[in-house]
Amino acid sequence: MAGGSKWYKPIPGFAPHAPAFKHVWGAKLLGATMWFWIFYRAKQDGPVLLGLRHPWDGHHGHDDHHGDGHH
Repeated sequence: MAGGSKWYKPIPGFAPHAPAFKHVWGAKLLGATMWFWIFYRAKQDGPVLLGLRHPWDGHHGHDDHHGDGHH
């Protein structure tokens, strides 16, 4: 099979055009946004997903008042 593989055979006379710059830029922007979102969610939910923290433990942020008498 010259010029092809088991699953793909080139079609004679078919030459697709290159994508427009706005489509290339848009695809890169959307792809980067997707990966930033995945990494953000991994940072937020990763410990629970990996079993390092229980989901019901909550977030221990700035609103915790330990030792100041407010319960």
